[in-house]
Amino acid sequence: MDEHDRSHLRRCVELAAEALDAGDEPFGSVLVSAAGDVLAEERNRVASVDATRHPEFELARWAAEHLPPAERAGATVYTSGEHCPMCSAAHAWAGLGRIVHVASARRHAQWLQEWGVGAGRVRALPVNDVAPAVPVEGPDPDLEPEIRELHRRFHGGR
Repeated sequence: MDEHDRSHLRRCVELAAEALDAGDEPFGSVLVSAAGDVLAEERNRVASVDATRHPEFELARWAAEHLPPAERAGATVYTSGEHCPMCSAAHAWAGLGRIVHVASARRHAQWLQEWGVGAGRVRALPVNDVAPAVPVEGPDPDLEPEIRELHRRFHGGR
């Protein structure tokens, strides 16, 4: 992970904060081409009626509709939190490339347990347990405390 990656991860943290400000769980993601161009970005929108409106899922759908297979394979999804199983599968089915995340799914589950929130609806699994061929990098120890704080605020943890 280099400074180029970290700049995109910082944007994911900003998008997560926007989601929190809108009453949503704080997750944000950015889709970047192999050339380094930002193609699309999204934040969590599960506070609507549709609990599948995760940013990673939305970006996988966008990529499948707008990019040829070779461009999808060269693209990177930067995200504030490691993909859930649904988003990991969508990422793999869309044929997207690398994932770079701020905080792991297991770390997020640990935070929820620490705050007494309880287990989520879906088991926290690493991306590669669902999509073994997808290259994954993370966490980012410098940005992880910011994401933790956003989630703490959402869940009312200590």
